Amino acid sequence: MKNICTVSIALTLLFIACNDNDNDNESIPSVSAKEKKISKRDYSITKLNAYNDLFLDSMDVENFILKNNVADSVAKRIRSFYNTRNYQFAWFSSNGLTEQAFGFWSLKNYAGDTSGKTRKLQKTMDELMGDDSLSIIAVDKSAISTELLLTQNFIAYVRSNFEKGYVKRKEMERFIPFKKEDPLYVADSLLNKKHKDEKYFSDINRSYKLLLEQLKKYADIAHSGGWPVISGDAKKYRPGKAAPEIIAIKKFLEITGDLPEHDTSDVFDENLQNGIKNFEKRYGYTPDGRLSVSLLKEMNVPAIDRLKQILINMNRMRWLPPEPDGQLIVVNIPEFILHMYNGKTKEFDMAVVVGKEGHNTTVFSDKLTTIVFSPYWSVPKDIVKNEILPAMARNAGYLQKNNMEIMGQDGGIPVIRQKPGEDNSLGKVKFLFPNSFNIYFHDTPAKSLFSKDVRAYSHGCIRLSEPEKLAEYLLKNDPEWTKEKISEAMNSEDEQYVAVKNPVPVFITYYTTWVDENGTLNFRNDIYKHDADIASKMFTK
Repeated sequence: MKNICTVSIALTLLFIACNDNDNDNESIPSVSAKEKKISKRDYSITKLNAYNDLFLDSMDVENFILKNNVADSVAKRIRSFYNTRNYQFAWFSSNGLTEQAFGFWSLKNYAGDTSGKTRKLQKTMDELMGDDSLSIIAVDKSAISTELLLTQNFIAYVRSNFEKGYVKRKEMERFIPFKKEDPLYVADSLLNKKHKDEKYFSDINRSYKLLLEQLKKYADIAHSGGWPVISGDAKKYRPGKAAPEIIAIKKFLEITGDLPEHDTSDVFDENLQNGIKNFEKRYGYTPDGRLSVSLLKEMNVPAIDRLKQILINMNRMRWLPPEPDGQLIVVNIPEFILHMYNGKTKEFDMAVVVGKEGHNTTVFSDKLTTIVFSPYWSVPKDIVKNEILPAMARNAGYLQKNNMEIMGQDGGIPVIRQKPGEDNSLGKVKFLFPNSFNIYFHDTPAKSLFSKDVRAYSHGCIRLSEPEKLAEYLLKNDPEWTKEKISEAMNSEDEQYVAVKNPVPVFITYYTTWVDENGTLNFRNDIYKHDADIASKMFTK
C-alpha cells in the first residue's frame, strides 16, 4: 500500500473565491498564449452515451462567471472544461455528489483552507457529503452554484500544483470521465498518449504510474482473448490428484504471473500450490494453497473486467493528496488494513474492521488530533431506536447489564451512553480526526472478527486490531506518556482526552486494485459496489 499515497506534488493548494465580492485575478498565475485555447463543444455526447445523467445550461455557466467576477483566464478554462463534457455536471449526478467530488474535496480538506472565501462552500460540502439520500435535479440553483464553485476551485488547484507541463489543459478536462467508451479504447488511449515535451502526469504520481504499467499487461491479455474459463467443482481439485481442468488453472496462473514456471501437467502438484498461494496473497485471501469456490470465482472474472477495474482505480488515483514528510495513516477500505508511515518508511500494518454495506465507511481525508482513553460510547440515535429500545423492551435490565445509562431525551428517544469498561463497544481507546461523518478509529471487545479475510461489520467507524500499538506510536515522543501510563489510562474507569502534539494526516481510501511496495499487483472485492457503479457510467457494454 505504500505506493497508494506516493504522489510528488506541491503541498500548497490554491482555492479561488466563493462569493460575489471575491476577485480572483490576483491569485491565478500568468497565462501563456497557448493556454488561451478553448476546447470545442462536443455535441457527440448525448444523454444516451454520457457519463453523467445531469446537464447544465450554458447560460448558467456564463451567469456564474459574470456574477462572481471570474478572471478571464479562469473563465476560459471553465468554458473549455464544460465544452469537453457538452455541459454535463462534473461533481453531481441525480443521486448526489459524484465519487470525483469526494475525491477532490478530500484534497481540499487536506490542504486545511479555512479562509473566509471557502468557509461557506465547506459548510455546504459537509452537509452534502453527510447526506446519503440526496436527489438532485439539473435546474437546482444551489446544486448549480456548488457545481461551478467546485470547478473553479479544481482549475485553480490544477494550475497551481502541476501545471508545469505535466497536466495539459485537455488532460485536466478528462480527469472526470464524460462519455461511455470501450475499455480497450480507453486503455490504448492512455498507453499511447504522447506529450511533445515528454512530461507526463505519471511522472509526478507514482501510484498512477505503477498501475499504468500493469494496464499495458492486462490490455495485452484482453487483446489476446483473455484467459481460459475454469469449469468444474472446486471440491474435486485436491493436492496430488489429476484433473483435466488443472491444465487450465495452471495456464491462468501463468498468464497472471502467479505461476512463474511453464507447466502443462494435469496434476495438482506443489508448483500449482505455490501459484495458488501467490494468487491468494494478491487477492486478499489467507494463503493456504487450496482451491475454493470463492477462489475459482475470482479466477473466472474475465480479463476485460480486470482491465476495467484497473482503469477505474487509475481514475481514483488522480485524486491522491501529496505525501507528507512526516507521519501518515492510510486505511484502504477494501483491503481492511491500516498502514502507518513515517515519510517513505512503512512503520507497521494493522488489520481493521470497516463499515458493512449500508453503513459504508466514507472516503475522505483529515488529521488525527486526539486520543481518548477509556472512552464513553455515546450511542447513535438510530442504534438506540432500532437496536437498544427493542432490547430494553425484551429485557428490563438490559441497560444495567451492558453498563449503559440514560442521559436525557432527544425527540422522544432516550440519549444513551455506555460507560468505560471491558465491554464498552469502543474498547479501551478511540482516536479522533474530526469530520462531518462521525467516523473515528477505536478499539473493540469483538476481537474474533480480525481473523477473517473479509472484515466489513461495523456501523461505519473503523475498529483497530492493535489500538494500544497505535497509541504508543503516536505518543512515543511525549515523555509523559510511557507504555505503562498508556496501559493504565486504557484500563481506567475515567475517560481521558489527550491531544496529539503534531496532528497526523489520515487518508481513508477505496482502492480495489493497486501496486504495493513489492511491485505486486493487488485486487480486492468491490465491497460497496462503487466499481460497479462507475463501470456502468464509464464503459460501453
